Amino acid sequence: MKKLILTTALAALIAAPALGQGEAPKHGGNMIVTYKDDVATLDPAIGYDWQNWSMIKSVFDGLMDYEPGTTTLRPGLAESYTLSDDGLTYTFKLRPGVKFHNGREMTAEDVVWSINRVVNPATQSPGQGFFGMIEGFDDAAAGKAPGLSGISAPDAGTVVFKLSRPDATFLHVMALNFSFVVPKEVVEAEGADFGKKPVGTGAFKLAEWTLGQRLVFEKNPDYWISGVPYLDSFTVEVGQEPVVALLRVQKGEVDVPGDGIPPAKFIEVMSDPAQAALVVEGGQLQTGYVTMNVTKPPFDKVEVRRAVNMAINKDRIVQVINGRALPANQPLPPSMPGYTKDYKGYPHDPEAARKLLADAGYPDGFETELFAMNTDPNPRIAQAIQQDLKAIGINAAIKSLAQANVIEAGGAGTAPMIWSGGMAWIADFPDPANFYGPILGCGGAVEGGWNWAKYCNEALDAKAAEADAIVDPAKAAERLEIWSDIYMQVMEDAPWAPIFNEQRFTMKSARMGGDDALYVDPIAIPVNYDYAFIKE
Repeated sequence: MKKLILTTALAALIAAPALGQGEAPKHGGNMIVTYKDDVATLDPAIGYDWQNWSMIKSVFDGLMDYEPGTTTLRPGLAESYTLSDDGLTYTFKLRPGVKFHNGREMTAEDVVWSINRVVNPATQSPGQGFFGMIEGFDDAAAGKAPGLSGISAPDAGTVVFKLSRPDATFLHVMALNFSFVVPKEVVEAEGADFGKKPVGTGAFKLAEWTLGQRLVFEKNPDYWISGVPYLDSFTVEVGQEPVVALLRVQKGEVDVPGDGIPPAKFIEVMSDPAQAALVVEGGQLQTGYVTMNVTKPPFDKVEVRRAVNMAINKDRIVQVINGRALPANQPLPPSMPGYTKDYKGYPHDPEAARKLLADAGYPDGFETELFAMNTDPNPRIAQAIQQDLKAIGINAAIKSLAQANVIEAGGAGTAPMIWSGGMAWIADFPDPANFYGPILGCGGAVEGGWNWAKYCNEALDAKAAEADAIVDPAKAAERLEIWSDIYMQVMEDAPWAPIFNEQRFTMKSARMGGDDALYVDPIAIPVNYDYAFIKE
């Protein structure tokens, strides 16, 4: 067995103070966050939306975690792990003495049971597929086996995973909410109500849930990370219109508007120095893009697809959404590992685009359809794209439809072009592989898949498999270089026109301390409650 990172020496990172802009974290107080909609569930096996994601992360823990406000993996419930030389066997040693909120000590059997629960088809977990690299997945996921044959607990402090293939994303999967550890006896006792009465090992425990009004989370005094959390509690108020929430932040009655700054109020907020001083901006692991169906004319010709890339004025489209994004030049967002920093992308050059169309046999352009989701601002963005395409001779009729209908058309391959806004890809975890397989790989280019361009480059699929077979952290840079090469080849083939990388804009009240990254955390969206603190 070869020892890799995540030894007990790294445990010192866990006890480090929060990101702080020079401020010493203070303990105590209650933080107030608002949302328009009620929370659906706090069950980590079921919850899969940006609203409940950070709450679940504060109630539960996994074997792995991330440095607060970053995409850097760090120890979680595991204090160390070893990886076999063939990259197929991970052995995790658990931290001793970690307790669930009900006082029972967590063991390796809890880890095994929790992950088997997610894979069990009876749970109907949206996270089931993330565990496909573990031995026995197909039988367990189909209900043909009681659990994964590739996961075991040889003793109370050890969990062993055997994989069917090396997979560099495995440690990220161990940090996903779907891998969080739950107590079997509580889940079985509560049944379907476990999502409303959660019990985990996290920094906070649920103290109150009044449906349609509020959720109150109280500090876990026995939390295994020393000195964390800083808050005594945080309250999530629901049923609050975003505009009302904004007003309450301005009055100091609310600390963070969970739904962010309402688009209709964005310019007003940014134009007022007092309000702008409260604004927090951060990158998201998101890309909005236009797909082109490469299997059907005229988009079966790469010259046409490159012409579309050169026709679209991305800076102008960013202005359409009041500057709430950065122009994109490749599939990966800038904050994603593997992003190619020195790549400039296709320039906005209508004249060169028209020449490419002529070279492809379309000197007079052509007619096509652009599908888009029918909620603001997506129709306005589609119209801007339509105008840019018209300038080079492409007449794109906009089909503005409900989200489900656009997704259906994309999966069926009946949409020549799709603006992905409102459905654009946001990474499940911060690894470049997550932006390829589902939306650019051959596996996603199937009936009902999310690869709406129907782009399938088998050589790149092989290269992606090669990259993900590199599991030694010492070769991480080599792996990212391969992923960079893959996305540069994607841009050569141009199945997409990347448009923008959306930025998250929210606010924090003047009394809230800690680095801004805690309030636009790329992992614990929208707030990293464990490390936020009140400085007054």
